Amino acid sequence: MASASDAAATDYDRQLERKADPRPRRGKLTVRFRLLGFLPLIFFALHARYYMKVGGLSHMLWMCNIGNLMLAFGLLLDWPPLIRLAVIWLLPGLPIWLLFVVTPGVWIPTSFVAHAGGLIVGLIAIQKVRAGRWTWIHALVWYLFVQEICRLITPPILNVNVAHLIYPGFETTFSAYWQFWMVGALVVGLGLWIAGFALSKLFPPGQRAHAPA
Repeated sequence: MASASDAAATDYDRQLERKADPRPRRGKLTVRFRLLGFLPLIFFALHARYYMKVGGLSHMLWMCNIGNLMLAFGLLLDWPPLIRLAVIWLLPGLPIWLLFVVTPGVWIPTSFVAHAGGLIVGLIAIQKVRAGRWTWIHALVWYLFVQEICRLITPPILNVNVAHLIYPGFETTFSAYWQFWMVGALVVGLGLWIAGFALSKLFPPGQRAHAPA
């Protein structure tokens, strides 16, 4: 009788603990796993070195390129929100790069490494930290912030993150930049929501997986 009473008391205590702290406890990434962060950092550095040689360093502010930098620091610092933010941008970044850059005939090897390599590392990392329910909203706010920075400090001719001009090919669709920007922001938001939904299905939020030692 005493043992049953003790078990009931223990269960009650556990329920109280869950109510007091409903958040799932997460394990820290091992140092060995966090060293993966050096890979996207190298990808970013190689691509930046290319633009330092040929000019146009402002191109490093495109969301995909910044994604590698965020992924690097997210892994090295064991900061899951930063990893999730990077991955949700790297995921659509590769097909967008293939469609709007490679298809027209522009091929830069370091750009391929940055897009494909960054996404591969990001998918490995997201398996450990899991997806976030509201990452897509954070990613949209981050995009609008970076776009404004690009509007202030980058040359209009480069049109980094379409911060200055209507993207080539859409001039006949929109008569003014503000129209293009509004529709673009809605499309970006929808795309991020779809990416976030897909990541949540593949890597459901919840108990964080422990990285192998």
